[in-house]
Amino acid sequence: MEEQILDVKVEEITPVKKKFSFVIPWENVKKELDQVYRDVGKKAKIKGFRPGKVPLPVLKTHYKEYAEGETVQNLVNRHYREAIERERLTPVSQPEVDPKSIEPEQALLFTATVEVEPVVEPKNYAGLELEKIQTDVTDADLEARLLQIREMYGTLEEISDDRELQEKHFATIDFSGTIDGQALDELKSENYFLEVGSHTFIPGFEEQLVGMKKGETRDIQVKFPDDYGQAQLAGKDVRFSVSLKGIREKKLPPLDEEFVKNFEQYDSLEALMADVRSSLEGDQKGRDEAAFQEVMVDALLKENPFEVPMSLVERQTFYLMTDMQRRMTWAGMDKQQAAELSFGMHEKLKEQAGKIVKTMFLMRAIADREGLTVTEEDLDAQLHEMAAKLGKDIPDLRSKLAEEGSLEQVRMDLLQRKTFRFVEEKATVTIRNAAASEGEDR
Repeated sequence: MEEQILDVKVEEITPVKKKFSFVIPWENVKKELDQVYRDVGKKAKIKGFRPGKVPLPVLKTHYKEYAEGETVQNLVNRHYREAIERERLTPVSQPEVDPKSIEPEQALLFTATVEVEPVVEPKNYAGLELEKIQTDVTDADLEARLLQIREMYGTLEEISDDRELQEKHFATIDFSGTIDGQALDELKSENYFLEVGSHTFIPGFEEQLVGMKKGETRDIQVKFPDDYGQAQLAGKDVRFSVSLKGIREKKLPPLDEEFVKNFEQYDSLEALMADVRSSLEGDQKGRDEAAFQEVMVDALLKENPFEVPMSLVERQTFYLMTDMQRRMTWAGMDKQQAAELSFGMHEKLKEQAGKIVKTMFLMRAIADREGLTVTEEDLDAQLHEMAAKLGKDIPDLRSKLAEEGSLEQVRMDLLQRKTFRFVEEKATVTIRNAAASEGEDR
């Protein structure tokens, strides 16, 4: 007798969340249960019986709970999978299953609730009216970058006279802090090196050091931020005793032909400045393109509102938090503090994550509608570019990406880029020069 499901109801909780209700006839339940007992009987080791010869009543005595549990799991998995295929849905999470226990001569009832990919029918993506900002690199931008380069080659020199500590000076200090008169080890340090005005310390601390002289000791009061990474210090008023042991200032080399000798690739100051300007223009173009892509995404999502599975949004949120934590750790922040700060950004990052997930589905739908694909030539060109930047061989890079399961992500990124280009080509784009509209003094 073939299995037949008397009733399967599909309830749409949201466009991306479905609830299946199953009713499986007792005949089908019994058939599956009998098969499970046969499989158990082939392996069961019960004293007084040879394997495969254990009577069913004896098996039920020893294995009833296991057999019924296995039967329910088999039926749930089989009929859930069939229903998903029949409805042509793509689950994005494991189903939440609520099965009932087996009752003799009774149909088995169970429900399965699952999030699925949204069905996106893209519209109004051709003919968008978009504004693209084109930002010119100014002489002031060039001077600022050259100053940064000079600072990389600057030297710190001790201030030996009786000058006062000022912003941009580098101070060597001893400090100890107390909360309500109680000293804490974590608020104490010796020979601490601090750039005044860098805002790397607690807000208000550095500002109160300005005007000190070498050898001076000063008491200052600060309040730790409410969201400070160490809970025992968050929101606390702390009194510090600070002793200034030394003052240094950074001396920058002049921007002349002698300075150019620090770089083998340049034979003149003009060549250095030309290359720096070119680099600035490349960086600015990348920022302008990223900003324009955001404009494009906002316009597309406005024309195509739809829901996305929250499980995917949470997954993307967690990725963003992890990436933020990694970047803060690389910048030198304590791992625990970086973790607390990144997880504290959950709700803010969740909004960004939702936009990323929606964009992925929408761009994929547009690509499907327009027949856009990523060819092997496209993939090879991208891998060649990646290998050149990373200093790796293309076969090794391809093998590593395939091993990590990241090769498909490279394909998806390429497809999304190709789709963005398609939408841009079909749009009416107005170029606006940022420097001209905002004035030269920006």
